[in-house]
Amino acid sequence: MEFNGPRSASSSEPPSPPATRPRERADAARNRAKVLAAAAKLFRDRGVDGVSMDAVAAEAGVGKGTLFRRFGDKSGLAVALLDERERELQAAILSGPAPLGPGAPAAERLAAFVDAYLEHLLGHLDLVRMSETASPGARYRIGAYRFWCHHVAILLTEARPGCDAGPLAHALLAPLAAEHMTALVAEYGEARAREAVRALVLG
Repeated sequence: MEFNGPRSASSSEPPSPPATRPRERADAARNRAKVLAAAAKLFRDRGVDGVSMDAVAAEAGVGKGTLFRRFGDKSGLAVALLDERERELQAAILSGPAPLGPGAPAAERLAAFVDAYLEHLLGHLDLVRMSETASPGARYRIGAYRFWCHHVAILLTEARPGCDAGPLAHALLAPLAAEHMTALVAEYGEARAREAVRALVLG
């Protein structure tokens, strides 16, 4: 699988730091911070589906043109809002303490990743769902998804020598899709949904 983002750490591969953002102009950085703060507040207060881009622009005090040029649509806002949290999780995978970080057996690291990712997913479910379903196949084009998939493939290669790790990593991540988790949580509640996915993915 082609992979252009940060590479995941394993016992046989030295970690690389997550990619850093290009430096922004001061005014652009201020506008970005205002927009993200406004979007986070509105999404929290009204729910993702109840917020328009016009409402975000008004709350942030920026022009609609600025908002659309910078983020495109609500899915672009969702990706930007998730970015910091995803970078924190990536950093923990690459260089944090075991078992999520390097130094533990691959099977333990895989279990730790699933637990950490479920915590992230369930804490930001509406935003992740929006980012993953903005267009057909959007989930698989997100840089963070490619990072998770590469990391899981490395661990599977170590835990199951000889396995076809690439497609197996995608198959393992499939139950962790936000649309799937949204349906499970709605029908069975968060605790049962979490345990069902853990049982399926980790065996």
